[in-house]
Amino acid sequence: MSPARKPRVAVVFGGRSSEHAVSCATAASVLAAIDKDEYDVLPVGISVDGRWVLESADGERLALTAGHIPSVDPSGTAVVLSHDPMQRGLVVAEPGQPPRALGEVDVVFPLLHGPWGEDGTIQGLFEMAGIPYVGSGVLASAVGMDKHYMKLVLAAHAIATTPYGVMRPGEWEADRAAAMESIDALGYPVFVKPARGGSSLGITKVNSADDVAAAVEAAMAYDPKVLVEAGVGDARELECGVLQRLDGGADASVPAEITSYGRHQFYDFEAKYLGEEEVTLQVPADLRPEVTEEVQAASVRAFEAIGCEGLARVDFFLDHSGRLLVNEINTMPGFTPASMYPRMWAESGVDYPELVHRLIELALNRPTGLR
Repeated sequence: MSPARKPRVAVVFGGRSSEHAVSCATAASVLAAIDKDEYDVLPVGISVDGRWVLESADGERLALTAGHIPSVDPSGTAVVLSHDPMQRGLVVAEPGQPPRALGEVDVVFPLLHGPWGEDGTIQGLFEMAGIPYVGSGVLASAVGMDKHYMKLVLAAHAIATTPYGVMRPGEWEADRAAAMESIDALGYPVFVKPARGGSSLGITKVNSADDVAAAVEAAMAYDPKVLVEAGVGDARELECGVLQRLDGGADASVPAEITSYGRHQFYDFEAKYLGEEEVTLQVPADLRPEVTEEVQAASVRAFEAIGCEGLARVDFFLDHSGRLLVNEINTMPGFTPASMYPRMWAESGVDYPELVHRLIELALNRPTGLR
C-alpha cells in the first residue's frame, strides 16, 4: 500500500444464505461507523443468487425492520475478485465490456452470516487472493458454523456443552425409528435446529415426540444436517464478546443476559430482529463477580480452542446448579449497534466506531496464508 493513500476497505455483505437480510442490516451499521477520513470504503454486495455487485451505503435501504426486509440489488455494477495475489483487487465485469480494475483492496470486512460466507468458504477465497480480512480463518469459521463439530472441538478441550444428537443427511429418511429413539433419550423439551445455520432460523422448541417430525422438516429446509439439543431447564442465557489484541491475545467483554423473550418461546429470529420491544436484554448481566470472571475465562478458552481470530461471541447456559455450558460460538456475530456483541463492548469501554476500527487494524496487521 502506498503511504500516500488511505487503506481501502471492501465491506462485503448480503450473500446466498437465509441470513441475507441480517447481513445487510449489519453492513448498514458498519458502513455508517467506519471513519471515512481514515479509510477508503468500498461497499460490495452479494445478491441472493450469488452475484457480486457494487452497492450503496444507504443505511435506510439496508435496514432490517418489521416492515422492511433489505436485500442486495443484483442489477448493480458487476464485480469479481481477482484471484491473483499480486493484484489484490476487484474488477468490474460488465457483459460486453472489457474488464476494468477498481484498484487494490487492502482489507475486506466480510459481514456475511451463515453458509457461503461465515463458514470458511469466502475466507478461503480471500486467502487464495492474498487479501487480508476481518475475522476468523477457514478452519475456525467452518468449525464455528457447524455446531456438531464445534461441540466435538470444545469437548476435546474439556469445555462443557449441552447434550445433543446429530442426524446426518439421509438418516431421518433412512431410519426414522432409530432417530426418534436417540431424540427421546435426550428427554423433552429439545431444540431441533439446522446444524449449520444462524440467526435462529429453522429452530423449533419441541415439547413432545409428536412434534419432532415437523421440527426436523423445518430444520431440513435450511440444512440437510440436523442437530437436536437437550433443553436446559431453568437456565440463564448469557453471552460474552471476545476481541483479539494485536499481540495475539484475546480479551473478553462484560457478559450480557437475555432475561425475557416476551411472547416468544426462545430467542428466535423474530425476537432477535423484529420484536425488540418484547425482549429484555441486560448489559451487563447481573452476576456475582466470580461468575462474571468464569464466563469471561470460558469465552476466551472457547475462542482459542476453535482457533478464532479477530472477534467472536460465545453464548452460554448457566443452569440452576451453577454449571456453565457453551451453547454456541459465533465467529461473525450480529454487528448492528443494537446487537449484543457491540453493546457488550460499549459497556466494556470500547464504543462502536472504535470496535470497527480495531477489527480493521487487526486484519491489516495479519498476513494471509499459514499463520
